[in-house]
Amino acid sequence: MEDSGRSRLARFTKRDPELSFSFLGLLFLAVLTGFIRNPFYLDLLIMIFLWAMLASSWNIAGGYAGMFSLGHGAFIGIGAYMSSMLFIHFKLSPWIGMIAGAVAAGIVASFLGYICGRLRGHYFALATIAFVELVNISGVQLKELTRGSEGLSIPFHPGWANFMFESKVTYAYIGLALVAGFYFLTLALQRSKLGYYLVAMREDEDAAKSLGINTPLIKMISIGLSGFLAAIGGTFYAQYILFIEPDTVLSFNFSVQVALVTIVGGMGTALGPIVGSFLLTPLSMLLRAYLGGSLAGLHIVIYGFLLLIVVFFIPEGIVNAIQAPLTKYLKYEEMG
Repeated sequence: MEDSGRSRLARFTKRDPELSFSFLGLLFLAVLTGFIRNPFYLDLLIMIFLWAMLASSWNIAGGYAGMFSLGHGAFIGIGAYMSSMLFIHFKLSPWIGMIAGAVAAGIVASFLGYICGRLRGHYFALATIAFVELVNISGVQLKELTRGSEGLSIPFHPGWANFMFESKVTYAYIGLALVAGFYFLTLALQRSKLGYYLVAMREDEDAAKSLGINTPLIKMISIGLSGFLAAIGGTFYAQYILFIEPDTVLSFNFSVQVALVTIVGGMGTALGPIVGSFLLTPLSMLLRAYLGGSLAGLHIVIYGFLLLIVVFFIPEGIVNAIQAPLTKYLKYEEMG
């Protein structure tokens, strides 16, 4: 009986190694989260999960569809502000506000994809920069709703209905669940017909059009889904930090950081954003913690230098650099 169970596990692992190792990695992270008790390391783990989910949302548009957006901070901010304002002004649960913000961000993102659908490459990137700056200015000026540059403080009333918890462990498990959901959704998208359409459009949009792919519609769907997921991450950020301001969640710098995590991890791969977050988030936070008070800006210089090294030597991203030779090896083993 035990041998038959092992044989079934071996067949499953051989048939779909990516999926089986994903479940093992998820189980490992769940166990690891339960063992961490130090508040600093718990906070570090939560921020890793946060940046992983934000990068995963960006990856759908930027990695798979080739729509290099530098304005995702707008969608993150829409989710954060909508769920927070609905809770503060109407006492609506942030869980419901999270869905409302995600739908709003998805609609706005789809509209952006529609009006900027003919733009490609750096022209599309410039358009998204202009968009996030416009949303940022709106966030600063609409003081009656957002309190402008003063920021919006969310009153702390712990409870599941309010998406607020006294224990950081709860936030960590919710973050892990969201990352897992984003990952498996991306993996399913990657293996679907829509995923193949996205990659075809990314590689050669004119060739994709000639094959009958409705590229304007595909662009709207991809960036709409990307914005929807980004807003969910924005709500998680707001409920964990309990303070948001335009210069953070609605900023160009926030958008760039999200893109960098994916680029380093590996664009166009389901695992890339998670790997990038596990590398860059601890690096940024630890450098800030141990070097931020010694010399002003030293941690930023070191972080930027290390980031340049990774991008220079592994331009395709860590996951793509490992995946290519591994795939060749597995094919060679099958032929042998």
